[in-house]
Amino acid sequence: MKSREVRIRKIQVNALANRKKSYTVRWVVAGQPRSRTFSARALADHFRSDLMQAANRGEAFDVESGLPESMIVEQSAESWLEFVRRYVDMKWPGAAAKSRESMTDALATVTPVLVRELPGRPSMLVLRRALREYEFPPACRQLPRPPEVAAALRWLAKASLPLPDLAKAAVVRPALDALQLRLDGRPASAATVRRKRAVFYNVLQYAVELELLAFNPIDRLRVNSTRRKVTREVDRRVVVNVRQARELLTAVTYVGRRGKESRRGERLRAFFACLYFAALRPAEALALCESDCYLPRSGWGMLTVRASRPSAGKRYTDSGEVHDQRGLKHRAEKEARYVPIPPELVAILREHIERFGVADDGRLFRSPTGKVVSASTYSRVWDEARLLGLPPERVASPLAARPYDLRHAGVSLWLNAGVPAPEVAERAGHSVDVLLSVYAKCIDGDRDAMNKRIEAALAA
Repeated sequence: MKSREVRIRKIQVNALANRKKSYTVRWVVAGQPRSRTFSARALADHFRSDLMQAANRGEAFDVESGLPESMIVEQSAESWLEFVRRYVDMKWPGAAAKSRESMTDALATVTPVLVRELPGRPSMLVLRRALREYEFPPACRQLPRPPEVAAALRWLAKASLPLPDLAKAAVVRPALDALQLRLDGRPASAATVRRKRAVFYNVLQYAVELELLAFNPIDRLRVNSTRRKVTREVDRRVVVNVRQARELLTAVTYVGRRGKESRRGERLRAFFACLYFAALRPAEALALCESDCYLPRSGWGMLTVRASRPSAGKRYTDSGEVHDQRGLKHRAEKEARYVPIPPELVAILREHIERFGVADDGRLFRSPTGKVVSASTYSRVWDEARLLGLPPERVASPLAARPYDLRHAGVSLWLNAGVPAPEVAERAGHSVDVLLSVYAKCIDGDRDAMNKRIEAALAA
């Protein structure tokens, strides 16, 4: 049943105790009151404006739904949630496990924002868990769902906005704002915001490609002038010098010495040494096999780096394992790189193999059960080693705060030793441009030497 007897009222502001304001659009169709509540004033204004424009054009309103004919057509369109699921299915087969994890993280941030305000909204944590663990990963959609997850996904299916609504700036802007924040409400890092924004932009661009949207709405939004810049340079404060690196590697051997896992730190000393002396990425060191190592009894050795084992999670890998099996970053499939290693690292690796052996598949570094060492495990060991190997004022500083900082220190050491940039880039697995813009940093404590050179030049 249709009617042109329509009255549209002012927006009602709802301010409840301990809750954010909400905004209710009220209108009457054929004597029957209708309302819809929004979390943002701009959304309510746009919805009311659409109703007003339809009424001014003389459109008939559907008495049952309370909407004009043009808006009923929009409501029958594919929802944002349905479209995102289609996008994930398209991207999943060709994406690396870490890319899959990053994609679902970004989409789980914006999807709970792109909804109508319906009763019974679940908490943000439950919505994120439902999307990341059950809805987005294709292999997980058939898994049994806990009651709170099933309820959250049912609510999302009803509340998710129609895809055409995303052509409105007032709809997209809150989603972009959500990307700026962490779960605890604090600002996210600039790199995280950029990564998530790129995913959101690509999803909308896919809708344009399929002609479901006429344009990408992000392109029409004014850029926030306060948006933080993403720095590519390594903070020189994290880079250790040679003496500090050796002291930390020694401190690693003391970790767990008195506990049940008495060799926990000793088993990882060679792993951390590869990050410093060979500038390997942690995932590359985890994939290193005995057959990849040329370890002579004297002189320099050689590592053939041919694989990477990044941690992504069982839901994101094709194998169902926590660690993905990938080729090298910035390299063609199955392409290796060769890294000469100094006698000091050769000796450390030979000792490691002699004492601890290798895994069944030849990997040098493994957990007590033979699996790939988890990032949480080697990060905990490193945190304890810093407490043992650094003075208190250094522990509180960013110096070598993460195991990855050993790689930064190794590359910085090569550059400061005068090794040509193309050779350093080849060993580190980077392009020369990236190397010089990211890794060209002085090592900790080297500033005094530079000051003395300047002082000598001034005195000449």
